[in-house]
Amino acid sequence: MADIIRLLPDNVANQIAAGEVVQRPASVVKELLENSVDADASEVQLIAQDSGKTLIQVSDNGKGMTETDARMALQRHATSKIRKAEDIFSIMTKGFRGEALASIAAVAKMQLKTRQANTELGTEIKVAANEVESQEYCQCPQGTSIKVQNLFYNIPARRNFLKSNQVELRHIIDEFERVAMAHPEVAFRFEHNGSELFNLPPSSLRQRIVNIFGKRYNEKLVPVDEETEVVRLEGFVGKPEFAKKTRGEQFFFVNHRYIRNGYLHKAVQKAFEGLLLEGSHPSYFLFMEIDPARIDVNIHPTKTEIKFEDERVIHSIIRTAVKHSLGQYNIAPSLDFEHDQQYSPPPQNKSVEAPGIYIDPNFNPFDKAPQSGGGGSSSGHTKMPSAYQGSRPTSQESRQWESLLSKIPEIPDTESQKELLESKELHAVSYLQIGKKYLLKSHGEGLMLIHQARAHQRILFEKMMRSLANQQVAAQQLLFPVQVSFNAGDYSEIVALLPSLREMGFDLDEFGQQELIVHGIPLFLENPNLEEILHRLLEESKNHSSHSKEDLQEKMAAEMAKVAALKVGTVIEPQAMAHLVDELFACENPYHSPDGRPTIVNLALGDLDKTFA
Repeated sequence: MADIIRLLPDNVANQIAAGEVVQRPASVVKELLENSVDADASEVQLIAQDSGKTLIQVSDNGKGMTETDARMALQRHATSKIRKAEDIFSIMTKGFRGEALASIAAVAKMQLKTRQANTELGTEIKVAANEVESQEYCQCPQGTSIKVQNLFYNIPARRNFLKSNQVELRHIIDEFERVAMAHPEVAFRFEHNGSELFNLPPSSLRQRIVNIFGKRYNEKLVPVDEETEVVRLEGFVGKPEFAKKTRGEQFFFVNHRYIRNGYLHKAVQKAFEGLLLEGSHPSYFLFMEIDPARIDVNIHPTKTEIKFEDERVIHSIIRTAVKHSLGQYNIAPSLDFEHDQQYSPPPQNKSVEAPGIYIDPNFNPFDKAPQSGGGGSSSGHTKMPSAYQGSRPTSQESRQWESLLSKIPEIPDTESQKELLESKELHAVSYLQIGKKYLLKSHGEGLMLIHQARAHQRILFEKMMRSLANQQVAAQQLLFPVQVSFNAGDYSEIVALLPSLREMGFDLDEFGQQELIVHGIPLFLENPNLEEILHRLLEESKNHSSHSKEDLQEKMAAEMAKVAALKVGTVIEPQAMAHLVDELFACENPYHSPDGRPTIVNLALGDLDKTFA
């Protein structure tokens, strides 16, 4: 039988090896940016065209390479980082395997220019599919510039698997943000198709986060700082009220290397227990410094996964440190057992009024007739003891009770019950607002509670869905157009969302750099916070897993209804209460809000009896 095992040709072996490192244009960006950082560059520039499919160029002002080193860097497993196996456990740089440039050169056309500070001329090398086409001296600034063109030109099948330009650009931005965030002391610049997406000067970590994700992030960040014998932890977590439905802005760095770790992610989630709504994810930007001997970074080709020597200890440290920071900055509720919550010291500059007892001398509990002193009440009304009435003019709490009691319907005598039920006066007091949140109404032999905000959400949602189905969404023009800014990653996604937004009644266009200008909005949005609405619609789009246009519109309509609906704490007039309930019961599904939560709760007489048992 003939032998069948053969050595692979070098070009095939290189292409297979490249598949582990170079999966898409973003992989090239990651490797080249990390090489620039390892070269001690203080300025790094990234230029891309067609989301990296046509061109990726990274230039830096780092140390540069000699002519021999430039040629050697293109060989597989050629590295300056390690000499022996033990060196892997003391690595502090990004790359160390010597695979990046060789893998990129195997699947693209590459041009490398480099010069050291002590030489007048640099070296230029052109490579295509790992074949060196030319090498010569050239004039170039200090540092290294690598240009990668026509990625996967020699592997058409791999190129066909690339996603749309929008998706690939999003991945490039993600990799750029991770490297830039890990090194705030380095200036980074990113240009795509001739437009500048990022221009990040050297700064502090907090300022770098704000420069990447936008000014609104400055108020969202809570600092975390903890130092132990095992790990040094610092960074920021987002406040709970700014949590999102997507898990986009969650970053772990170990020794300035971005990593993914589900176990440590759970540590942060546990620290936020009781502070987040179900389905919400907190933002965090956490940096760990650990002795390299305690971790193993050589378990994944892209080095985004590492092993910890004592992962459980680090899990506990992260959970405790984050929880401590949330409590320290009054984000999480805390209990103070030494403070009496019912005692509030009086203002120092005001005199304290002595408590007194007020007695109505004309009050007679056996006399139903009104008294001349005004202490009695008309027949058929419930009388409150005069001891609770005396402080009414000066007590805010008593005034609130008086207001509440005035809304309670009178308890009729037996003789007048039938007459009152047949009259229309009962409808004047048929609805009562409780806690500026619920609407209360007697219903059969019990009570009906309606959640006013969720009810309004259901009404607006069904109106919007009917308008979308008929393609007749009513819109209103703004008196003054509004500009809304986005960070670079979100801007590319909101631009792709513009057709859907226009169908929903928004009149908006691209404006300037990473901004939209809004000329008109859907008619039912009154005094909206357009920045909040558009960012929430964007998050809903990110969280949308189905490819159906109708499903996306339904999700966005539900989010818009939530923003535009009545808020908890809104006072409603009786006529408005009745109108709201009428519209609710005219809906196809009046019993649930668009996100599936109940809008109506019925309390039967038996349920009420149990509360008094």
